[in-house]
Amino acid sequence: IEPVSQASANQRKGRCGRTSDGICIRLYSEDDFLSRPEFTDAEILRTNLASVILQMTAAGLGDIEKFPFIDPPDRRNIKDGVDLLVELGAIDPKQKDVKKRLTPMGRKLSQLPVDPRLARMVLEADRNGCVREVMVIAAALSIQDPRERPSDKQAQADQQHARFKDESSDFLAFLNLWRYVREQQKALSSSAFRRMCRSEFLNYLRIREWQDIYSQLRTVAKTMGIHLSEEDAAPDRVHTALLSGLLSHLGLKEAEKNEYLGARSAKFAVFPGSALFKKPPRWIMSAELVETSRLWARVNAKIEPEWVEPLAQHLVKRTYSEPHWEQKQAAVMAYERVTLYGVPIVAQRKVNYGRIDPETSRDLFIRNALVEGDWRTHHQFFHDNRKLLGEVEELEHRARRRDILVDDETLFDFYDERLPDDVVSGAHFDSWWKRKRREEPELLNFEHSMLINENAEQVTKDDYPDTWRQGGLKFKVTYQFEPGADADGVTVHIPLQVLNQVSAEGFDWQIPGLREDLVTELIRSLPKPIRRNYVPAPNFAKAFLERAVPLQEPLTATLARELQRMVGVRVEPDDFDLGRVPDHLKITFRVVDERRRKIAEEKDIEALRLALKPKTRAAITRAFEQAAEGSGGGPEQRSGLTSWTVGTLPRTFETRRAGQPVKAYPALVDEGASVAVKLFDTEAEQRQAMWRGTRRLILLNLPSNPAKFAQDKLDNQQKLALSRNPHGSIGALFEDCVSAAADRLIAARGGPAWDEESFRKLFDAVRADIVDATLDAIRKVQEVLAAWQACERRLKATTSPVLLPSLTDIKEQLAQLIKPGFVTAHGVRRLPDLMRYLVAVDRRLQQLPTNAQRDRARLEKVKEMQDEYAWLLEQLPKGRPVPQQVLDIRWMIEELRVSYFAHALGTAYPVSDKRIVKAIDEAAP
Repeated sequence: IEPVSQASANQRKGRCGRTSDGICIRLYSEDDFLSRPEFTDAEILRTNLASVILQMTAAGLGDIEKFPFIDPPDRRNIKDGVDLLVELGAIDPKQKDVKKRLTPMGRKLSQLPVDPRLARMVLEADRNGCVREVMVIAAALSIQDPRERPSDKQAQADQQHARFKDESSDFLAFLNLWRYVREQQKALSSSAFRRMCRSEFLNYLRIREWQDIYSQLRTVAKTMGIHLSEEDAAPDRVHTALLSGLLSHLGLKEAEKNEYLGARSAKFAVFPGSALFKKPPRWIMSAELVETSRLWARVNAKIEPEWVEPLAQHLVKRTYSEPHWEQKQAAVMAYERVTLYGVPIVAQRKVNYGRIDPETSRDLFIRNALVEGDWRTHHQFFHDNRKLLGEVEELEHRARRRDILVDDETLFDFYDERLPDDVVSGAHFDSWWKRKRREEPELLNFEHSMLINENAEQVTKDDYPDTWRQGGLKFKVTYQFEPGADADGVTVHIPLQVLNQVSAEGFDWQIPGLREDLVTELIRSLPKPIRRNYVPAPNFAKAFLERAVPLQEPLTATLARELQRMVGVRVEPDDFDLGRVPDHLKITFRVVDERRRKIAEEKDIEALRLALKPKTRAAITRAFEQAAEGSGGGPEQRSGLTSWTVGTLPRTFETRRAGQPVKAYPALVDEGASVAVKLFDTEAEQRQAMWRGTRRLILLNLPSNPAKFAQDKLDNQQKLALSRNPHGSIGALFEDCVSAAADRLIAARGGPAWDEESFRKLFDAVRADIVDATLDAIRKVQEVLAAWQACERRLKATTSPVLLPSLTDIKEQLAQLIKPGFVTAHGVRRLPDLMRYLVAVDRRLQQLPTNAQRDRARLEKVKEMQDEYAWLLEQLPKGRPVPQQVLDIRWMIEELRVSYFAHALGTAYPVSDKRIVKAIDEAAP
């Protein structure tokens, strides 16, 4: 409802008194009437000027703003009309001459007798082959809706009109209605058709007007050469044609809202009477936007965003972001965002950036493809340059410096000077280089000298070797400059099959290039009272390396001695805190398989050997099996042997795998009921296994069991005395005595044996004396067990809580001396000593109640020695037999106990805590 002017109101008032005086009742106040304009504005001031501007431009009447109108229109209305014609492609805004602004599209639009928007739809329909459908819709949009909806019969009207609805488009409802009306006109008489229109809530006059406009459009279309197809067109083609005239009437649904973003940031909603109201699609176009309580979109249809861009090429705005090099495309790509009047048509589309910004694309091509090497190409210069760069970068990794290789800007300038401006991608480069390399084939080749900074020329590859040698072994060395990484620094690659031959010897000296840094950090790790005498640390490190001879002894030992010579302040190897040395200065040991794949890596070579011991043994076995298959020789691993059938057993087997000498140590292995031949990865393990295997093979071949014979020789009282033992049974104790007796005889005859003849001689010697040796061992064991039982009884009788620390120590001592298998473990020769130790324990227990304080004081010294011994065991390689030199220290501590707690018994040799400490220092690795 709009207010009319006073003149219009008075004109309507005149109708109240045509035949006689009448009364006019106005539905508004007199003040409202007097506030209205006296006359109605000229139509040109109230209408959309797009059609007027189009016709004036087509007629050559010049600029509308300069035309002498009686009532000139507002400039804003003129601008709106021009903007609409630009939207429709009717005029070219870039053309300054008004007479030349009309485009071919505009000239065609001016010939159609409908609104320019509708005319644009018809012209686009000609391209899409859907002219007939679009003309019907355009004619319907140019008139009032022929469907009526009386306020008192809205439900009945909606029911009748529902037959024509389409869930995705209100425009198609016009087509459905058109087809229905045409069918009814053909089937009914004129009066019957009128009645039908009235009963079905259709306005007959508007339908006639609709048909008349369609006929006019059809007539004009024929004169313009527009072809009308008789076949039905697909809905998508129809909507695409309609969209060409409604580009500023599309909308994008906002997430979680029933509201659409339209042109120029307008916000609107689907009108409740639309078929799309219940299920609004993501994208729609609307025939009109009407503002009442809010902005409503009436007559809508679902569209696809892909339809918009081809129709709005002259209107869309394109922005580009994130230009980047892509190796696969060999070009610089960017993300394109396409908007139409602020509505995003394309959010992020990848496009070639070379044609958009050649200068930036060229810069990125040079930096990424040529300088950084992110390019797959066949050009030889490129691969030669990358190889040269790789060599210099490797030198940086080795030297742990970032200033050897020239910076990227130097490389960029090199290419920038030589490449023409139009080379913006791999394809452009290929085309240019195909011609240029014939003239200057070395134009783009690097020289080694240009890649190295002047201040880094003193760094040489000799200080950073590619290999590390240890004896006959040769290992690959790699470098990684990546602080924080596990393998940061120097990495030595060790094949699994030779891991058993590798020791930590020499690796503590590092490579020459990092040796000075390592020594500097070792000096800095000294305790402060010592460290302050060696400041500055780098100077002392240089002085040390000038006089030291590397790899002759452990680095800490050499460094401690030389530092003491320099200043006179005492330094011990243990004073250096290796935990404070940065990880990159400690060599990483990486164990690899035959395919050079990493199995494990660790800074501690001994920990690595222990962790991989089963895998190492399996790898060695596999290597020798393959060698045997290839050459027909090599060790034969066998099991289930009960006699010597292995000929001569060599002390060492050697073969080569992947250029490395693989070494293994064969030995007989005790498997209980038989023996086997197996390979070991150290000589110490071989010696231990060979002794036990030889002993088992001898015992298996004895004609009678010495244990049973000895058992028959004892009376019941002796058996009863021996029944209380840690083994659990007399039989187990006697078997232990037989094994110990056999060990004594084998040692006396120079065993074990390594060939069949030596084994036969050894076997005959043991067989001859085994019974007597066993009986001798049993007699000594009987005495030992008697002493042990006496200690146990006295220990139980002593219950004072004050004596608890001493009693606990005695229990632990007895558990170590007398345990299952103790006869073989300690050896027959140790049984007299064992007897003395037990007597010492008994005397200690006798004196303990009256000398508790003195006992505790001496116990503290014993504990101190035990801790030192435990430390020594921790220093030994895990998983390997303990050397005899170290085992002897354990017996020195037992002798120390005798000297402390039962001095009158005497010791086997002079012993003291100082002697034990000295022995531990000598045995420490």
